[in-house]
This record gives sequence, structure tokens and C-alpha cells, in this order.
Amino acid sequence: MSRQFAILPSVAFALSLLALPTWAGQAYTRDDALRIAMEKSTTIKTAEEELVSANSQVDAGYGNAMPSIDLSAGITRIFGLDDVENSKDLSKAASAMGADADEPFAANALAPAMDGLIYGMKSQGYRWQSSVGLTATQILYAQGKVGTGIEIAKIYRRLKEVNLENVKSTVKYNVETAFDQLIYLDSAVAILEASIAQTQQHIDYVNGAVESGLASELDQIRAQLQLDQLKSELEKTKKNQILARNALLNTMGMDWEADVQFKGELRDPNSNLPYPDTAMANVKKRRKELVMLDQSEDMLQKNISIEEGGYKPTIVLVGGLKYSNNKNEIQQWDAPDWDKNINKYVGLNLTMNLFNGMKTKEAVVQAKSKLRDTQIQKETAERGFRMQIESCANTLEDAVRQLELQKRQVDLATRNYDLTEASYKVGKSTQLDYLDASMTLRTTKLKYMEAVLNWNNAYNALLQATGEYQ
Repeated sequence: MSRQFAILPSVAFALSLLALPTWAGQAYTRDDALRIAMEKSTTIKTAEEELVSANSQVDAGYGNAMPSIDLSAGITRIFGLDDVENSKDLSKAASAMGADADEPFAANALAPAMDGLIYGMKSQGYRWQSSVGLTATQILYAQGKVGTGIEIAKIYRRLKEVNLENVKSTVKYNVETAFDQLIYLDSAVAILEASIAQTQQHIDYVNGAVESGLASELDQIRAQLQLDQLKSELEKTKKNQILARNALLNTMGMDWEADVQFKGELRDPNSNLPYPDTAMANVKKRRKELVMLDQSEDMLQKNISIEEGGYKPTIVLVGGLKYSNNKNEIQQWDAPDWDKNINKYVGLNLTMNLFNGMKTKEAVVQAKSKLRDTQIQKETAERGFRMQIESCANTLEDAVRQLELQKRQVDLATRNYDLTEASYKVGKSTQLDYLDASMTLRTTKLKYMEAVLNWNNAYNALLQATGEYQ
């Protein structure tokens, strides 16, 4: 799909046709506009925040491989309970009954044990019950979900890195396109203003000729009509100029400024710039959209493994400490009694889903479907890029031909104007011929500048289509 690119030698970049405008207030160059856009563009800032989030997800993925320590605390008020007291009724009764016994076992051992048992059962009915605990959880095996999750997070981060590069490239392209459009409108305003000044001089000449009887009122009317038309076109072009300036500022991420100006030139079509590399093997490596689709495909492939993990067991190591304090009144509080009130435990939990209404099966189906959808998008994008490159290449070739044609038109119109003006001044041509020659020259200048703008847009578009626009 390679083409040889060359600007025909006869095509000269005739910026000398234009009267460059005078800038008032803040003036930005092309480099200034690009630099500010890289700093302030809301699109770029959004992409940067997405990258920050992606970096955070990688850190969170590593966090899943580390133990989780949780603090829990709670207090409960139970209604309808009486005060719980640690009574020794059985001990007292046993002591009275066995005071004369040789071995008062019931009084010294059995009765106190029964009192303690009764109190332990009654203590569950304290009106105020509170607890504080620490629980540590460590995943030992999760069918690869943790490791695969980290890999997915890293791929997603790379995807957002490429996306940021792509967004910056797109913003730069939009800024340059808007800048070129504004330069063209500035040039159009300069041409129209020069034409108005020239037409005004002609009206002054005609007015003098009418007074001396060398011209008619019809000549005055024709000249005035042309002047009114030029002024109308100038007013319209200036309005478009304001809109284009505002659009460029918006693309740069700046607020509207009434006095801001932009100064620069369009790229010279005669500078023999290299023709973009249109080989698809290289385009696939450069187009960031394809790189992002590759990353998405890899990420979705690993996501299938995550979903398939629903068929496998999960093993978790759990350990903790829990302090409980139950009292009749909320203001009653005991210092921790490590022997009675602290529970210490370590456990190994294994969970494995046996049936969940086919949720796991359908989740795998959906994951595979998303993968296939991304693969189809990738195939479609590759075909679309081929068509885009071919279209941009044809547009650039047409722009080159139009440049050659418009350059010849400017040369002919300039020669026609010079000859008609000289002939008109000696009375050999009519005023209508002179006005036609003037209008033709102005129109060809504008068309030439438009052709230069179209060439710049076509060249930039081909660079973007081949992935060479950086």
C-alpha cells in the first residue's frame, strides 16, 4: 500500500500573497498552544486520573495476597431481664447439711461447682453485653484468583498508560487542526481587508472620474456593490474567526479570552516532508487503539480463569482475640480478665460451592462472550484502519493536485488583474472588467489558502491514520 509522496516543484508556498495581521493582547504560538493543551486539557486530565486509579488497583491486588486484620466492637441492650447475681445458695445449704460429716465433699466441692454453673448460665442474661475483638484472615488458596487478579490489574494499568498516550496524541491533533483553521481564517481576513482597501481606492478614482465626466453613475454603483459584498464577507469571516479561536481555546482547556490571538504559519507543502509509512504490519504496532484492544483481549482471557475459579475450593486461615464483658449496668466495666473473658482461636476454613443456580457456569459463558466481542472489535478495527489509510492517502493526493491547480489559478489571476488594471487606466477596458479581475484575484487567493489548509489537514490525517502522529 506504499505510495511515493512528493509535492510538485511548481507548487510554491506563496504566503507573500498575504498581509500578515497585527496582534494585540496575548499572542500564542503553535508550540504555546500545544504545551498549554498538554497541561490543561480536561480530556488529558481525565485520562491521567484513570491511570491513577489503575495504579491503585495494582496495589489493591497485592493487598489481596496479604492478611486482613479487622477490629470489631459491639454493645447490646437486652430488655425484660432481672439483675444477675453470683449467689452461693447451694454452697450455704451444703455447708449446713454436711457440717458434721467427716468428708464434707458436697459442701467444699460439689455445691460451689453447682453455684458456678448456675451463675454461668444466668450470666448469659445480663442486660448489657459488649465485646471487642481482633480477627486476622489470610487466604491460603483461592484457585489463582489473587495472582490472576494482580496480573489483570497490571494489564489494565498498561491499557490506561497507552490510553493516556493516545489521548495526548488526539488532543495534539485537534489543537493543530484548530490552529491551522484559525491561521487560514486570519489569512482570509487579511485578504478581504486588502481587497476592501483596494476597492475603496477604486471607488475614489471612479468618483473623481464621474465628476470629470470620464465615468458614469453605473460605474459608481458597480464599485459600491463590490465593496458592500466584500464588507459582508469580511464580517462573516470575522465571526467564524471568533468561533474558531474559541474552539481552539476550549480544546486547549482554557477559558474564553476576548483579546487572545494566535500567530503562526501553515506547514509548507513544498518542504518535501516524508510520506507516512502505510505498511499495515507497522501500522498495527503503532496504532494505540489496537494496542489497547490487545491489552483488553489479554485481560478478558485471564478473567475467564477468574470466573472458572468458582468451581474450586477456597482455603482461609483465621485467627483472633475477643474480649467479652456482660453487666447489669452500662457503667459497669471490668478490666480484661485474660483467663475468663478473652477468647483466643485459630481456624482453617475450606469453602467450596456445590450449587449456586448455575451462576458460575453463566459467568464463564459471559466472560468468554466478552472476550470474543473484543476479538471481533479488533478484527473490525484492523479492517477499518485499512480503509481509513486508503481514504486519507487518496485525500492527500487530491490535495496535492488541487494545490498545483490553485497555484496556476493565482498566477493567471494575478497576470489578468495587472493587465486589466493597466488597460482600465488608459481607457481600453471597462470598469466591469476591472472589478471582475479584482474579484477573481481575491477568490483565487482564498482558494489557494484553502488548498494549503486542506493539504495540511490531509497530511495530518494520514499521519494519524498510520499511527505516526505523535
